[in-house]
Amino acid sequence: MVLEWLLNADPGLRWQVLRDLTGAPPEKVAAERSRVAREGWGARLHALRDDDGQWAGGACFPAGFGRDFSAGQPWTSTLPTLTLLRELRVDPADARVRETIALVRENCRWEHAGQPFFAGEVEPCINGRTVAIGAYFGVDVDGIVERLVGEQLPDGGWNCEAENGSVRSSFHSTICVLEGLLEHERATGGSPASRQEEAIAVVTTARTTDGRWLLENTHPGAVHFPLEDGDGAPSRWNTLRALRVLNWYDGGRPPGPAGL
Repeated sequence: MVLEWLLNADPGLRWQVLRDLTGAPPEKVAAERSRVAREGWGARLHALRDDDGQWAGGACFPAGFGRDFSAGQPWTSTLPTLTLLRELRVDPADARVRETIALVRENCRWEHAGQPFFAGEVEPCINGRTVAIGAYFGVDVDGIVERLVGEQLPDGGWNCEAENGSVRSSFHSTICVLEGLLEHERATGGSPASRQEEAIAVVTTARTTDGRWLLENTHPGAVHFPLEDGDGAPSRWNTLRALRVLNWYDGGRPPGPAGL
């Protein structure tokens, strides 16, 4: 029942379910993945792209955004949209995707001080996501990686407030950086992560009695379009990611292999 529910989804999620949970033949997985850039969420996101390759006219924030976060941070600019396309694992070799990445490299500048997008800026949470995007889409982000490694705090993590004197790591900043470094390792020949029993226990205890995981703690703010039914409802994304990790933990393939 859960597997059927997961397969009844957008191509960007469906192809990952086929690959990671069903053991489908590679050719079937590849055929489904090829739809991501041209159908469903991937196509809708590309249709919302500006002619210069950006989304909403900005890098981290939409053009003209006045930093009023009372309604939450908007998630419609270039950084979160490219992050979403990476999560969909849209094919980096697709012609439309290659065009977008080339335009972003040429035209997109960070609001912080006008730095080129793939040069990164100053906040490790932003730079971690930029590394993940660049590594996945085949852009050289070694300079950002070197910066992030040099900014690791004594407790092992990262914090965007370190430049203001913070010496305590932030969970959010650290996760963003680690996800970026992991994507970079995969792109450059890194090794799989070690198993973590405590983390696995957290994942398994969050499972509902019907075998699914719920959506929770959704960040407020504008989005291009909703992908799920809201907090408290079963989440295909969370269920896929949890089952992927548990399958890996039980001896299956590593979650999110290089290049996919």
